[in-house]
Amino acid sequence: MTTATPTVEKPRPPAKPLLAEQAGRAELVTIRIFLLVPFLALLAVVPVAWGWGIGWVDVAVAAAFYTVSTLGITVGYHRYFTHSAFKANRPLRIALAVAGGLAAQGSVITWVADHRRHHAFSDREGDPHSPWLFGTSPVALVRGFWHAHMGWLFGRDRTNVDRFAPDLAADADLRAVDRLFPLWVALSVGLPALLCGLITWSWWGALTGFLWAGLARVALQHHVTWSVNSICHMVGDRPFASRDRSANFWPLAILSMGESWHNLHHADPTSARHGVRRGQVDVSARVIWIFERFGWVHDVRWPTPRRLARLAAPGR
Repeated sequence: MTTATPTVEKPRPPAKPLLAEQAGRAELVTIRIFLLVPFLALLAVVPVAWGWGIGWVDVAVAAAFYTVSTLGITVGYHRYFTHSAFKANRPLRIALAVAGGLAAQGSVITWVADHRRHHAFSDREGDPHSPWLFGTSPVALVRGFWHAHMGWLFGRDRTNVDRFAPDLAADADLRAVDRLFPLWVALSVGLPALLCGLITWSWWGALTGFLWAGLARVALQHHVTWSVNSICHMVGDRPFASRDRSANFWPLAILSMGESWHNLHHADPTSARHGVRRGQVDVSARVIWIFERFGWVHDVRWPTPRRLARLAAPGR
């Protein structure tokens, strides 16, 4: 009679740390410059230039850069690099990473690592920007809103890329784009000044282009994205079941290019479309659809009626 040899399970390797080494003083100063200078410029330029310091050229160039760089975040950084909602060819992959860098919200690998960590611990301890980390009292919610909106960006903690974005860190193209993040930021505020100066053929046009289509536009983009982190985890409609407090906030739908249909996104993170109900405009999903028609992307994870019905919150 033979005796079966017991199987011995190999011990699982310990999980990699949640955080990397803390940011140094130089990095903190750089981050704060990226965050505060566009906002302070916006505060300064509005009263100084109101009524005479902005023209249609500034508006048109700002709109163009806003659209390209915001889609770089929503389609590129978020739906593609973070959640793999579709697969893209190499030229588009690189273009999306560069376009996202133009929004001055962080380099592609760092941004993705932070956002994957957010989903792994959404509205729980470990979430880098949940508004619910300090409690539910009025004072705690005010503190939480500030933390979720932009306060977390001033901290020294850095998400561990080796744990949350090793696939991107292993990509040579993305490492190159990531290293050049300061260049993309410089181009994002410098090119609008150049274009507006050339179109108006004046130094004044270059200055207003720099202020409005450059710095002020970046500041607006920052606060739209930060509002998805803060407002869309505090108030709004929740038609789909998720394990956190993500919600839909329709006033931000156009400016965020569909990102504020946040409840479905957290219920089904890999979905290429976030606005799935009648009237829910999702510009980013339409752009992905166009890319698919041109053959630049494939294996798009479109939501299906059956899946949406399964994800619906009880009674909805």
